[in-house]
Amino acid sequence: MVETRVEMTQLVLPEHTNAIGTIFGGQVAAWIDICAAISAQRFCRRQVVTASIDDLVFHHPIQRGHIAIFRASVNAAWRGSMEVGVRVEGEDPLTGERTHTASAYLTFVALEADGSRSIVPRLVTTDSTEARREAAANVRRGQRLQRRGRA
Repeated sequence: MVETRVEMTQLVLPEHTNAIGTIFGGQVAAWIDICAAISAQRFCRRQVVTASIDDLVFHHPIQRGHIAIFRASVNAAWRGSMEVGVRVEGEDPLTGERTHTASAYLTFVALEADGSRSIVPRLVTTDSTEARREAAANVRRGQRLQRRGRA
């Protein structure tokens, strides 16, 4: 999992914010998708596409002028898809204080050069934390498949 880790940092500018000076949820979702896609692509070394974004939860807003920090890594990989978890923090640049602002789980599919689905490599866990994250991802995958009527 270590090789799949991505950290992306963005300054929240006026064009990223709503009328009350906090970041648009859609902007956060777009940056989450980019950060997660980089993680998925690093893992499988192929082009990837987003299949789903699950459980995008906003805990706190990020203010204009603050820093948005996105951390992603692959939690689990199956035959042709993988789950990437993303944690978002807001940082006050004047104090350095960080707040957990959002989290999401995304599913990506890897593609061959012709656009067909590709098989992804096996994810190797190296410690109990990674094994726990993989087990939780397997539970979420089962729930996703149930919602789609494919379980």
